[in-house]
Amino acid sequence: MKGYAGDAIRNIALVGHGGSGKTTFLEAALLATGVINRIGRVEDGNTVSDYDKMEIEKKYSISASIVPVEYNKTKLNFIDTPGYFDFTGEVLSGLKAAEAAVILVDASSGIQVGTEKAFNACKDADLPVFFLINKTDKENVDLASVTDSIQSMFGSAAIEFAGHTEDSLRDTLSEAIAENDEELMEKYFSGEPFTDEEFKRGLHLGIQSRSIMPVYNCSALTGAGIKEFLEALVHYAPLPKDNPGYAGKDAAGNAVVRKIGENEPVSAFVFKTIADPFVGKISLLKVIGGKLSVGMELWNPRAEKAEKLGSIFYLRGKNQSDAPSVPAGDIVAASKMPFAQTNDTLCDKNDIVVYDPIVFPEPTLFMAVEPKAKGDEDKIGTGVKKIIEEDPSFVMTRNTETHQTLIGGQGEIQIGIVVSKLKDRYGVDVDLADLRIPYRETIRGNSDVQGKHKKQTGGSGQYGDVHIRFSPSQEVFEFAEELFGGSVPKNYIPAVEKGLRECMEKGPLAGYTVTNVKAVLYDGSYHPVDSSEMAFKIAASLAFKKGIVEAKPCLLEPVMHVEIIVPNDFTGDVMGDMNKRRGKILGMEPLADGNQKLIAEAPQAEMTKYAVILRSMTQARGSFTMRFERYEEVPTQLAEKIIAAAKQDEE
Repeated sequence: MKGYAGDAIRNIALVGHGGSGKTTFLEAALLATGVINRIGRVEDGNTVSDYDKMEIEKKYSISASIVPVEYNKTKLNFIDTPGYFDFTGEVLSGLKAAEAAVILVDASSGIQVGTEKAFNACKDADLPVFFLINKTDKENVDLASVTDSIQSMFGSAAIEFAGHTEDSLRDTLSEAIAENDEELMEKYFSGEPFTDEEFKRGLHLGIQSRSIMPVYNCSALTGAGIKEFLEALVHYAPLPKDNPGYAGKDAAGNAVVRKIGENEPVSAFVFKTIADPFVGKISLLKVIGGKLSVGMELWNPRAEKAEKLGSIFYLRGKNQSDAPSVPAGDIVAASKMPFAQTNDTLCDKNDIVVYDPIVFPEPTLFMAVEPKAKGDEDKIGTGVKKIIEEDPSFVMTRNTETHQTLIGGQGEIQIGIVVSKLKDRYGVDVDLADLRIPYRETIRGNSDVQGKHKKQTGGSGQYGDVHIRFSPSQEVFEFAEELFGGSVPKNYIPAVEKGLRECMEKGPLAGYTVTNVKAVLYDGSYHPVDSSEMAFKIAASLAFKKGIVEAKPCLLEPVMHVEIIVPNDFTGDVMGDMNKRRGKILGMEPLADGNQKLIAEAPQAEMTKYAVILRSMTQARGSFTMRFERYEEVPTQLAEKIIAAAKQDEE
């Protein structure tokens, strides 16, 4: 693939509902431009952009991929993104590198949830939008109705361009064009016609400002409308230099915005990482300033290390072609950069800039991952870290209380893909389990107990004796001593405290961590020969076990703060469901986009699969965030079941 100057490049993200035909559209575009001689099919696993073994097996896109299409002396860098909601992170990565987005709509299905989500993501990213109604070859397709529904849902800015010349669009577009330029506005209201140059300038400004969103149609399978749409993108899609700029900070921490241009200081942004099992790590770069060339050394401010561009190349799916030098505005891949990660900036060490990162969604579903074979824990850790490099919307964490390794993502499909990749790429079989709730134990009353450890063996014996008062505390653990007359020598007091602290790790009710307890050592006795630190530590543990049981122990559960965003139509269902989960709705806020924000609290035990439930309940239109708020006492009936289950697990 030859190199192109910045003005001959367009960077376009393909987004839309799963199955709307993004991948097949690219096949049609490559066929139309002579790159391939027959169209690949997702079902057959032979498409250019869905090249990963997992994508071929699953028959849907999992990762964003780059597919340049060369048409009319212009390189259209298409970024094919997945349609399944679990892979939102891939969509956000693609949008970061683009100057425009094409939202594909299935002509037979019309607007779907994924269409709405794609539009909202483009709106959040402030990206110009083109609509492409695909699959027009299907039977009983009512193209006019689909176009009307797009205009009804997304506003009058969505204007049908298909089949029209610029001249035939003049009347329809004149008002929208005038809105973006004061000079044109004056001409419009005075009734003066626009010159061809003014019309074109206004049209580009209108698309750039989202006040005009062209609507086209095609059939990727038959090729109808493909060349017309490619021509439209060459003419109307914003150029890299039209990008309003990448915001970030300079070396002093001051806010800066860098425009895309070859005369700007050299810089690039890593918007995606591919963990190729054969080639190794590949970083996808959007070149923002200057020009990249092979052998160039750039600074990575996050890692505080230099990165050498030993190998840079263009990607078309999995196919690589050398890129000796790459101008600002283009997209290129680099390998063998040991420190680079997604969201890193690479720049001139003497002109440092750090671009704002892609903000990936927080995980909403967590599952525990357990190796099927003993000793595979390290393999899991290594594999998952490489998978997270590819998809930072996925996380791994270790819960020290429940001793589970947790993986978190956007839903069951994403977590299932991670499990498949662990087996396929890294040779480790794992089981998924529900996450255990980190319950805690505490006391509601007071107790006063003795702990005495006395053991006589053949030689010297063991002797430790303590009297301790236990009571509730605001602190996690509070230890004090009120000893008189040396009943327990001072050198044994730390052993008493240590013995108590160790017991806090496993409570007497169900083996959960004990919290909010005060222990006062006020009396005891010792033996001048047989007493030891170990003896007093054991005595303290005996006192703890007895004292907690006598001080009205109870079980605590984590309560979460939950914020749920749902369309108005689903508010009642979501509120009713929250009540069934022992949750409380604390408030409601209407949002500017017509959705409602519900603020609630609910026990974590009732929320472990909420991501799946909410998606089902709201036709995937609802979303939520959740954070730990506090611990509260578990209702008695539930506590009894939890305690019984814990004891059964121990047997």
